[in-house]
Amino acid sequence: MGSAPHTPDDRRYVLTLGCLDRPGIIAEITSFIAGFGGSIVEAGYHSDPDTGWFFTRQAISAATVPFGVAQLRERFTELAADLPAAEWQLLDSGERRHAVLLVSKDGHCLHDLLGRALSGELPATIDAVIGNHADLAAMTEAHGVKFHHVPFSADPTERGPAFDEVRALVDGYDPDAVVLARFMQVLPGELCEHWAGKAINIHHSFLPSFVGARPYHQAFGRGVKLIGATCHYVTAELDAGPIIEQDVIRIDHADNVRDMVRQGRDIERVVLARGLRWHLEGRVLVHGRRTVVFS
Repeated sequence: MGSAPHTPDDRRYVLTLGCLDRPGIIAEITSFIAGFGGSIVEAGYHSDPDTGWFFTRQAISAATVPFGVAQLRERFTELAADLPAAEWQLLDSGERRHAVLLVSKDGHCLHDLLGRALSGELPATIDAVIGNHADLAAMTEAHGVKFHHVPFSADPTERGPAFDEVRALVDGYDPDAVVLARFMQVLPGELCEHWAGKAINIHHSFLPSFVGARPYHQAFGRGVKLIGATCHYVTAELDAGPIIEQDVIRIDHADNVRDMVRQGRDIERVVLARGLRWHLEGRVLVHGRRTVVFS
């Protein structure tokens, strides 16, 4: 289930690149695109003086490119070879992208993403949902999406076989994004590495505050006046992966933990949807523990 790829009129080839900064990079890229008559319909640039790196995202109207995306990649490879330490990718908005969601019992993020995919707002097909509980099977299947139930042992030291099964299921779909939509399990380090750059988590706090379990209870205990949510890439360090998107809402002294959970769910939905969309559209460039997001 998901939105259709872009039509020929709005189809874009999206180039993202990061490299060591030096004069003339923008001119080289734009001259390269102009050289075959390409029209840039969206462009973003960022130069980071602290790291000495340059980042860009260029969206090119596919209708103005006289050859396919494979040849465009081949031609750009030659230019990128002359850019220092270049890391780049080239996406075709006309090619359908795919996501697999991992869930537990809380369904608010799942329901939101299924609805966005059904309405065409999410630029991807949701191929499957995998849950360590069966609670959300009916909701998932009502949207025409396959649900896989993988039970997990109550003993954390005996969860290896379950994670192996989840890995095999996910890899069978070969998704562009593996979304932990309130999947209340910590991925093993090996699995974080295997899905590096495409495993995305929603954490129900404004990181780096209140990492780990029960962040709303932690926040209540500290008497905070703002609570938030963080969408980030998953790494072996718990809740410390590169941040894609964050947002907050204000609470006051009269709110109890239940109030905070209820209000926090609203911001979790929005933050996860934004972060996932930006990832799928090639708007997020990762450099070390930080991101550049051309939103």
